[in-house]
Amino acid sequence: MSATIPSGPAPASDPEATAPRTGTAPECHVVTHVHWDREWYRPFEAFRARLVELASRVCAELDDGRMTSFHLDGQTIVLADVEALRPDLAERLREHARAGRLTLGPWHVLADNQLVSGENLIRNLLTARRWAPGAGTLAGVGYSPDAFGHPADLPRLLRGFGMDTALVWRGAPDGVARFRWRSPDGSEVFAVNQGYHGAEVLWADDSGASTAAERLKAFLATEHARLPEGPWLLMNGGDHLAPTRPGERIREAADGAAATGAALRESTLEEFFGAAREAADARAAHGEPLPVVEGELREPAGYLTFILPGTLSARTYLKQANASAQNLLERWAEPALALHAPGDPILRADLDHAWELLLRNAPHDSLCGCSVDEVHRENAVRYERVHQLGEHVVSRALLAAGLDVRAYGDPAVDHTDLAVLNPHPDSAGGPVEAEILTAPGRHPVAITAPDGTPVPFETETLGIETAFEADLDLLPDSRPALRHRLFLTAPYVSGLGRTVLRVHLGDAPAGDATARTDDRATTIPAPGGGQLSAADDASLTLTRADGTVLPGLGLLTDGGDSGDTYNYDPPLNDTVITPRLVASRSRTSAVRTVLELDAVLDLPVGIAPDRKSRSDRSTAVPVRIEVAQWHGDPLLRWHIWLDNTARDHRLRFHAPTARGADTWTGDGQWSLIERPVRPDLGPLPTERGHEAVCGSAPVQGIGAVGTGTDRTAIIAPGLPEMRALAATETATGADQEIVVTLLRSVGWLSRFDLRSRTTGAGPMLETPEAQCQGPQSFDLALALGEAVATDTGLARRAAAVRTPLRAWQLRPGTTAEPAPGAIRVDGALLAALKPAENGDGLVLRLTNPTPETGEARVHAPADTLLTPVRLDEEPTGQNAVRQGVAQSVWPLAPFTTLTLRIGERP
Repeated sequence: MSATIPSGPAPASDPEATAPRTGTAPECHVVTHVHWDREWYRPFEAFRARLVELASRVCAELDDGRMTSFHLDGQTIVLADVEALRPDLAERLREHARAGRLTLGPWHVLADNQLVSGENLIRNLLTARRWAPGAGTLAGVGYSPDAFGHPADLPRLLRGFGMDTALVWRGAPDGVARFRWRSPDGSEVFAVNQGYHGAEVLWADDSGASTAAERLKAFLATEHARLPEGPWLLMNGGDHLAPTRPGERIREAADGAAATGAALRESTLEEFFGAAREAADARAAHGEPLPVVEGELREPAGYLTFILPGTLSARTYLKQANASAQNLLERWAEPALALHAPGDPILRADLDHAWELLLRNAPHDSLCGCSVDEVHRENAVRYERVHQLGEHVVSRALLAAGLDVRAYGDPAVDHTDLAVLNPHPDSAGGPVEAEILTAPGRHPVAITAPDGTPVPFETETLGIETAFEADLDLLPDSRPALRHRLFLTAPYVSGLGRTVLRVHLGDAPAGDATARTDDRATTIPAPGGGQLSAADDASLTLTRADGTVLPGLGLLTDGGDSGDTYNYDPPLNDTVITPRLVASRSRTSAVRTVLELDAVLDLPVGIAPDRKSRSDRSTAVPVRIEVAQWHGDPLLRWHIWLDNTARDHRLRFHAPTARGADTWTGDGQWSLIERPVRPDLGPLPTERGHEAVCGSAPVQGIGAVGTGTDRTAIIAPGLPEMRALAATETATGADQEIVVTLLRSVGWLSRFDLRSRTTGAGPMLETPEAQCQGPQSFDLALALGEAVATDTGLARRAAAVRTPLRAWQLRPGTTAEPAPGAIRVDGALLAALKPAENGDGLVLRLTNPTPETGEARVHAPADTLLTPVRLDEEPTGQNAVRQGVAQSVWPLAPFTTLTLRIGERP
């Protein structure tokens, strides 16, 4: 979604009182453009048909001079979309781009840059360069005016691609037209706050010249109030609009503009930014430096400037699918290809295509869940296709490394082997889940490490099936087999390396490998001592060894939601409901203890007809909660399943801390960010066209409250809406809570009658599938105290949860040995390991997301060259290091990303 759709005339300032009256006329740069949502209130194909029409009109006007330039919305994906239907028209667009009349990019798609990972954004910019029609044809401006807020790390990303400017809008500080925007690592760009765009100002319609002149006069007055000396920017165009004859429109408006003391000129974004920076430098030389704005841009700022925070939790299943797909490509497919088959052009093409599909789900109307239902059905299918490709790349790369993981041949009788792979740069062990096939009647009885050491495990028999496998070199084959699920604590595996475990088989499962069930248990041991006990509301109470008590861990609360896909809106008379516990049991094995809770949420079936309260009729929503405590692991792992039969509600998960603070910690793309504790929802607006401040914020997977050993952290990749609640708002009575939204069920794309947003944010269309009816499941980890007392510990725990070790059963007859990784790193987190874009070597990206100084110790093959590069993989100019036998040491300043190209040449 881009433009808002107001339900009446906008409030206006007095043009006569605020019009510029100074000597030299400030310039207003008119940049003719379109903002093109690939899918939103229409499905993709319906929008693409119109895109082809627009491309034809734009090319015709650029051909005959009615337009001198056109900005095609900052994304190269439009070339792909047009090319699929009209290759000749796509080539005309490229010709205009090569001639400088048409600007594209710098993005491949205009992503919601808060919900996707940093690596997703990097692949976005890299993909745009592959689609660019020639060198120098991509726009050099960090163009992102319509994202629903902007992440703290965006200046770092732009600078890493050679851009030092940004055009922003939503979330930028109110009334600040120009500023220096700084990331946590110190990267800085010159930022222009576009302000609410004026798509209609020069629009050709039947309103008459006098009305058009009044629109222009009001626009210039507003810009003069923001920045009296100019220059100003008028983006001539809007959502899915085809502006025509901009030069003629400017000439028609010239007299009216001159009367207000302004000069209009047809321009480009690059020309505007050049003039804006020159003016800012001149003001700075006279003692008026630009203000510095640090961190994320997420402040509601006046009329129609919405950041639409409800999109963080609309259609949660999309966010979960995106996090899973990103993790597969970033942490498994790319590293496997880089380490084991870097020169394979077929697998490289598969990986590029997987990224292309994932990027097509990244625009805000897609990933944010705020489109018509048809759009999101296609999104779900794209995520499935990404997984198909990603897993194929992983399995083929493993095959190149000598690990055949295809289920072909006679199922195992005496033993089978499990290859356990570590995706992290340093040594790691811990929980692993895997499935294996054996001959019917054969069961795991022991697992041993390469040195013969027993490995504790739990086994669960899933049943007989007919296993099928076929491949290019394998005839189709179907064989009866018995499937088992294994839970084991893997021994330490070297960084980016593997170990091979032997699974010994017998006629019956080993007695100590099957879980013991207690059908009436209500308690389990707590990590570090003490115990956890189930309460009547299906939350857990922690009783520590020292006798202190912390109730309310994992409390679920459900309230009404009369909002839409853009904004949560509390009913005027809300009812908050918690579960009632029905049954409790525990399962204990050699590796873990699991507390199983059966509960019911007695929820109103929906919102009342007047939308002011929840319905009087109710539905019993079954909830299954499993809390696993792996022996020796400081984390508690929640798996929550429910069958959602209610509508118009919001379900949240609460985690209290014993001692609160004024801030809470959440992670951005490459930085842990301190945010203020705010009310769940600020004062409701009374003016039309405004939005309430919402206490939620986007995270990549981490939310933490408290300090030191009293810290509580939720780690929940794919559940990006988190917030902290102060003591006056907590559901558990604690000093502070961290809260994550699991589910928001709403039935409208946009509505005009909300209390939290006082006009529409899109067309008022029903979206029944946004109610998210049916089975829903959520996975979270909870960490307390010492394990997450430091930011470094918190970041490492989160990385282990986001990307756990994986295990694959090896094909019978496959011989494999444990192997260390060719590349290992101590002292840093891994962001990326991938083939270099230019095909020369590998790219390794490390991060220090904390405010603490550190260093990375890199072990790479002897005699390779380690060259520092930017995010776009261009050399930084720093000296390369020739890797010797020993490690190389790289300092890591706070919040640093370090990118190295590893190869034979600089």
